[in-house]
Amino acid sequence: MNVIVIDLNADVGERPGSAGVRADAAILAGVSSANVACGFHAGDGATMHELCELAMLYRTRIGAHVSYLDPEGFGRRDLDVDPDTLREHVVQQIESLKITAGAVGAAVTYVKPHGALYNRAAIDRVSADTIASATAFVDAGLKLLGPPNSELLAAAARHGLEGVPEGFADRAYQPDGTLVPRDETGALLNSEQALVQARLIAIDGHVIATDGSSIPLRARSLCIHSDTPGAAELAVALRNHLIGAGAEVRPFT
Repeated sequence: MNVIVIDLNADVGERPGSAGVRADAAILAGVSSANVACGFHAGDGATMHELCELAMLYRTRIGAHVSYLDPEGFGRRDLDVDPDTLREHVVQQIESLKITAGAVGAAVTYVKPHGALYNRAAIDRVSADTIASATAFVDAGLKLLGPPNSELLAAAARHGLEGVPEGFADRAYQPDGTLVPRDETGALLNSEQALVQARLIAIDGHVIATDGSSIPLRARSLCIHSDTPGAAELAVALRNHLIGAGAEVRPFT
């Protein structure tokens, strides 16, 4: 019998100061991969440095959480950025985190777009190709994390990168397989709902949408958000729940 292997990832480095780093440290204890904000939507050099050190301590893989240049909107505004500028910005973010990680003896192993850029790249071939091209330019060995059956994962394949399909433990899904927008009621799942959804995705390969329909969803990584209430406790609970269900939790890189 084949053992189901699943990665747990979390967005970190998005809250300022030492309090934010301490909160993220607690999350790192539960996940296997950390999407580190690279300064364009949140984070700064000092936060990136501390989180890379913590990731080394917890043996957590490090990914570049790249975004539109939009600190005012936290990277959640859908901006029209020309491909050349977007490519330059993605390269800059990945290289910045690689230098920071290298300074503490760590390595960046994957890239995951943030917020509006993630949503755009899921359906827009030009944006997806721009991200994949920038990633391959920096390091063709980097993996690219994105939605299953998306333009982003298709672009990864076109540019010689390994694409990794991702599901969300703490976000509700619409019948078309996209996430419920954050500003809508029920977009964010509570801890109990997140545990149920994580098991459905990881073990059974599907998710229940808001209308009660079952949607096929095969993922190699599950995401939780650091700004979800009780995120640290949820990360540990998810790990224990999935292991208890017979899965092995380990990084995809």
